[in-house]
Amino acid sequence: MSRAWLLAFVLFACSDGPTPAAPPPCDEKCKDGIALRGMRETLKLAFNLTLQGKPVGTYDVTQACIKGGSVRVVGSATSNAVQGATEVDVTYTFDKCGYVQKQTEANQNYSIELSGSIEEKGTLAVQPSATTALLLKSASVSITGTVYDPPNPYEAKDCSLDAFQSGNHVAGTMCGREVTFDF
Repeated sequence: MSRAWLLAFVLFACSDGPTPAAPPPCDEKCKDGIALRGMRETLKLAFNLTLQGKPVGTYDVTQACIKGGSVRVVGSATSNAVQGATEVDVTYTFDKCGYVQKQTEANQNYSIELSGSIEEKGTLAVQPSATTALLLKSASVSITGTVYDPPNPYEAKDCSLDAFQSGNHVAGTMCGREVTFDF
């Protein structure tokens, strides 16, 4: 075995392996998709912390957010055990509500703060026999923070939102731009 070959073998064997490739750059469409994911996951968390597991009915509940601020949830949720679904007609009003998500996929990472009101109407799947089908609307919502990994600054102020979730796909417009992501 040549000395060069032996040196290369020793260096490779002692290293942590090949350097992982850097994630691709995240353009405006990518950033908007991650921000929408962050918003949708914050809605889900707010629902779970305020209404999940409560009797069917109309509610007006305010909850502190994980990273500061608060969310007020007003509206109704009804359960359909046969279909394994929950019907919702809820308005979330966020006041500097912070939420963070750190995953292994670069496009699933964010640290955001939400302000404004978002209406959520439709069906939340509880069992595999149902499909989530939701309308998400807002005349004015603001999202600030960072998205992606490595983190990129993100800011969308006083934006309109008109989006739809069908199963694991979410698409629509935010700030007048087309936006989409898949869970």
